[in-house]
Amino acid sequence: MLGDILLITEKHETAGKDIVNKILADKKEKYIVAISGESGSGKTELAHVVAKILKAKGLRAKPLHSDNYYRIPPLERTEWRIKNGMESVGFTEYDWETINRNIKEFKENKKATMPCIDIVTGQVDTLITDFSEIEILIIDGLYAIKTEQIDLRVFIELTYHETKKAQLKRGKEPQNENRMKVLEREHIVVQSLKPSADLFINMEYKVVDVKS
Repeated sequence: MLGDILLITEKHETAGKDIVNKILADKKEKYIVAISGESGSGKTELAHVVAKILKAKGLRAKPLHSDNYYRIPPLERTEWRIKNGMESVGFTEYDWETINRNIKEFKENKKATMPCIDIVTGQVDTLITDFSEIEILIIDGLYAIKTEQIDLRVFIELTYHETKKAQLKRGKEPQNENRMKVLEREHIVVQSLKPSADLFINMEYKVVDVKS
């Protein structure tokens, strides 16, 4: 997301190194990582760190922020959710058709257009990427590990209760009663994805291999 604020700390760097070790052990051509977690849990920071570490190792990785793929534009989303009720918050808010198209274009080494939300203006811009130069795709977002064709699924266990400070610092959405209802609904939906993870980032932000 354009204009997003990253709050990268030592814990992200440490977890990022462990995730990269896992990627390198499993690596194949056109590899896809997905990182899910609740608001403020560090998904975007972790994706950025992993991409930078991979770059230092001679591998070109691109973060793809699935929050850019909301079907309802940012300036209309609150009103839409109020009108449709909190049950509307969840998987169906994402444009999965476009996400899957971009993944297919990545797999086929094609040029692709993808949405990019400008946080400052609230507009949805268009980004053009040449996937022929990208070896690893890192998809982050609330529901990222629900995406198909993922090689490594990472789940951050922190809930919105533990991440209030990060949410306030980033300030992407106003913290009010309606926002709290959205966070609680997202909590329920995101936690339903936990069983599909390959790696957990636990409450201490340590990487745990679920399959080992």
